[in-house]
Amino acid sequence: MIATKAASLFLRRSIPTAAATASRSSTNGRTFGANMRLMSSSNTVTFDLTGSFETHNLDTAPNDTIEMTKEELLDHFELMYTMRRMEITCDNEYKARNIRGFCHLYDGQEAVATGINSAFEPEDSWITSYRCHCTALARGGSVASVLGELFGNVDGQTQGKGGSMHFYNKEHNFFGGQGIVGAQVPVGLGLAFANHYNATPGKPMQVAIACYGDGAANQGQIWESANMASLWKLPMIFCIENNHYGMGTSIDRHSSHSDYYKMGNHIPGVRMDGMNVLAVKEGMRFVKDYVGQGNGPMYVEMMTYRYHGHSMSDPGTTYRNREEIALTRSTRDPLEFVKKTLIEAGFSDAEQIKETEKRIRKEVAEQVKQAKSSSPPTIEPHLYQYIFSSDGGKEQNEFPPHIRMPDFAKSKWY
Repeated sequence: MIATKAASLFLRRSIPTAAATASRSSTNGRTFGANMRLMSSSNTVTFDLTGSFETHNLDTAPNDTIEMTKEELLDHFELMYTMRRMEITCDNEYKARNIRGFCHLYDGQEAVATGINSAFEPEDSWITSYRCHCTALARGGSVASVLGELFGNVDGQTQGKGGSMHFYNKEHNFFGGQGIVGAQVPVGLGLAFANHYNATPGKPMQVAIACYGDGAANQGQIWESANMASLWKLPMIFCIENNHYGMGTSIDRHSSHSDYYKMGNHIPGVRMDGMNVLAVKEGMRFVKDYVGQGNGPMYVEMMTYRYHGHSMSDPGTTYRNREEIALTRSTRDPLEFVKKTLIEAGFSDAEQIKETEKRIRKEVAEQVKQAKSSSPPTIEPHLYQYIFSSDGGKEQNEFPPHIRMPDFAKSKWY
């Protein structure tokens, strides 16, 4: 009964898919199955996004079209397919016990991270939840650095000291990876404050985004952050990745208000099709421009779906049925959407896409081997590295003499 109710809610609340709207739309140009129309050169296609957005407290909205080149769309597909293969690899390595501890996979939600990344500048700040592998990859990481971290090896993105939930890449303005539900949002607010403080007068501000799930959306710390962001008109984006389940609880059972993009009350909001990378890219372009111009924060709700359970300890089929998952894979899969779009736009054909997939699978496998060839961090210097600082804030990489180390002679572990 619960699974059936959750499934019906998912279908009811989801924004109409491109395929569904395509059957109802007609244009002066060529209409494709993925709701697109050819309007310019053979290397550029304008795609119709009608039905992909809903707005709250806004006089404007994202455009109903987006122009893409062949290279841009292929880049998005390659990143998304790498994410998918990487997460499938994580699943296999976890089951083989090469990855331990908590592990939350992102497959099914790839269009969200890819679309946000394509709309952002490198200087924009990004923080997210513990479901962060693919965001780390998009934000300057590699499969080797992600898997190395999951294996607990020193060549991982945080030197094997963070694990699945604590990725970090300051050089690319990626700040995690938070292990506590919702705790990333106040930190994201701090990033927005810093961007506001450091902004050049008369120029658009760099924005900050904090991504969190529907299960965290009613937390008090988020309401407090929204209040401060609104009072100070900070360039802050509150991004709810609504995959329809807070752990194992469907949104109709854990939230009395499921229009998450309206949760900011007077704060403007946008809901967008999080399974369509083109809609996410255009939607986030609009949001970034609005927020960066000093108009204050915005709520964003991504309508998406996760294929795995909440974490690797969750089979994901006790609170939803397999038919619901299969239906989403067959009708709304973000990768299949891009593949179909590439073919129908004339950018690629099925054989070329298969070759690209084959190449990426090989690259992922090679980077996994590279990650496994590394070794765990050692006590010296990794135990105390980046803990203490000296010389005006520079890293202290020498052994601090006041630290009392274990007596290895008396330890049964050595």
